[in-house]
Amino acid sequence: MDIWTRPATEIAELVRSKQISATEVTQAHLSRIEAVNPAINAVVQDTSAEALAAARDLDARIAAGEDPGPMAGVPVTIKVNVDQKGYATTNGLKLLENLTAPDDSPVVTNLKKAGAIVVGRTNTPAMSLRWFTKNNVHGQTLNPRNKDITPGGSSGGAAASVAAGMAPVGHGSDIAGSIRYPAYACGLHGLRPSGGRIPVWNQSGPDRYIGAQLMAVSGPITRTMGDLDLSFRAMMQPDSRDPAHTPMPYDSGPFDKRAALCLTPDGMPVAEPVKQALIQAAKILEDAGWTIEEHDSPPMREAARINATLWMADTGFSAANVLAEEGEPDSLFVFDHMSRDAGSADMLTVMDALRLRVGLMRQWDMFLDRFPIVLCPVSGELPFDQQADVASEDSFARVYEAQLTQRGLPAVGLPGLSVCTGSAEGRPVGVQLVARRWREDLLIKAGTLIEAACPTPTVSDPFSL
Repeated sequence: MDIWTRPATEIAELVRSKQISATEVTQAHLSRIEAVNPAINAVVQDTSAEALAAARDLDARIAAGEDPGPMAGVPVTIKVNVDQKGYATTNGLKLLENLTAPDDSPVVTNLKKAGAIVVGRTNTPAMSLRWFTKNNVHGQTLNPRNKDITPGGSSGGAAASVAAGMAPVGHGSDIAGSIRYPAYACGLHGLRPSGGRIPVWNQSGPDRYIGAQLMAVSGPITRTMGDLDLSFRAMMQPDSRDPAHTPMPYDSGPFDKRAALCLTPDGMPVAEPVKQALIQAAKILEDAGWTIEEHDSPPMREAARINATLWMADTGFSAANVLAEEGEPDSLFVFDHMSRDAGSADMLTVMDALRLRVGLMRQWDMFLDRFPIVLCPVSGELPFDQQADVASEDSFARVYEAQLTQRGLPAVGLPGLSVCTGSAEGRPVGVQLVARRWREDLLIKAGTLIEAACPTPTVSDPFSL
């Protein structure tokens, strides 16, 4: 079996036991990138020289008897909106194509400390603003499962790289679904952790405004739940450069095996194949001894409104002029429509949103006292056709409504896990699990049960597109 088809957990064990060298693993994945990336354009910055040097160094340390780390020799990709020393943090913008990072972001540092090897940097839409991945500096990323559907966004390059076998782990970031939706669209698993769980900081730019401070997170996209667990544990290690990081334990103790099945959260329209995936996942948990109760979710639309207010206020302060100067028409179209939905971003509106946010967090926490897991859609529809959000105003509205849970949950600070359950109508499909802050361990436990009863995500062959 080609090494690039194998999970990160297996690669790490093979490297640690000297059955294969980190250099061999890295070269195999770099060859895979060279072979298939031209077809889908997921990796947009070449890190091959640094990757091979890091792999040779790791092999030397293993030969000297040193501990290579839990992710020994595991290839990973890093999204281009996060600092990696010596590379441009473009965030999908031509204006930033020369913004070279002076140091690694803490999340990149943590992966390297764990023994991971960065084999490439992945594409994102301009300003990481869309659920589709296309920009003026790096071009468009295709979905290796099906070129006619979005790979998701904004971590579309990360998900496409993992689905195509370029790495078993892709780093992504999420403020409104940008990890969970690419995982869903590419038939993978993706974890949006609690805010403050994984340390991040871009030294290449100014600190972010309040919306991003509260809602933006980094996390892993993988083909297996074991790989997601491994990479999440590596990413979450403390780093004092992020004052918002909270060093909570991975496992916070026992829990009741109770889950709320929310088929149509807050009245959102949900397509029948998505409902069936949720019902299937609920049955899997029930068969494993969980108590399942169908229930509506706590407020999701109000949470999504707060997300829009804070996110668009941030973008208006920090990026509106940049987007205008960049002149990328798709992002301008999306920003205009999202700004209209958010409405006024004056001081009173932002302060009111922050006050209301606390009340929503209280309601969600009380609900999660009763149901430690909430089972709900990742999206109300199967993955969309490429560029559906900019096809027309009505098409944008349809996409925006379908992504309600992706927009709502970050506002209340909760972790969410996108779990692939298979396919429907020729497109990937999956479900979303939600838990209390710091209970990513519950998500991974429940997600592992669902994964075991569903088709395993495999490496896709972009040559068949």
